[in-house]
Amino acid sequence: MNTLHLYASKGKDIERAAGLLAAGRLVAFPTETVYGLGARSDDESAVGKLYRVKGRPAEKKAAILVPDIEFAEKYVSGLSSRAVRLAEEFWPGPLTLVVPAGGNAYEGLRCPDCRPVLEMLRLGDVPVTAPSANLSGSPPALSAGEVLDVFEGKINAVLDGGRCGLGRASTVVRVTDHKIEMLREGPVTEEAILKCLNRS
Repeated sequence: MNTLHLYASKGKDIERAAGLLAAGRLVAFPTETVYGLGARSDDESAVGKLYRVKGRPAEKKAAILVPDIEFAEKYVSGLSSRAVRLAEEFWPGPLTLVVPAGGNAYEGLRCPDCRPVLEMLRLGDVPVTAPSANLSGSPPALSAGEVLDVFEGKINAVLDGGRCGLGRASTVVRVTDHKIEMLREGPVTEEAILKCLNRS
């Protein structure tokens, strides 16, 4: 299998990446933080292949990328007012919100600040599971070339958006009605999160 090298500056290539994701294929793409490796979240076969290619433990959940709050609310019903407030403040951006998703389950949601990827997500119109584009335990890829160095022939396409600006993974925070918990430090600081939530 040859890995398609697509270009985020070309509308047709973004459409092609969206179509591949919707069809259950694996596509790597840029975000403002690091490159992600995506699969359609509601396609168990595609997600399973993603985990195998990355060498990621099956029990380690990955965030789902969404193009906006409205899409997130369709996928995880009943977002708390605190989660919505943080999304309104920091999305699109490097903040992953881990929210209740029924029973004892939680789901991580992120809306990346990367125009071509937001366009790809809207065109595909499917939730996309997207851990970083690297082998588990290795540094994340910051360019399409670094993705291809690892995954050439193992994934269907890489959408090339140049080098990622921030170069570090997103902040991850668990948000419920009564509590917030920082799960991973990142570009959005705990101080900024608390300031947003405490604002009247």
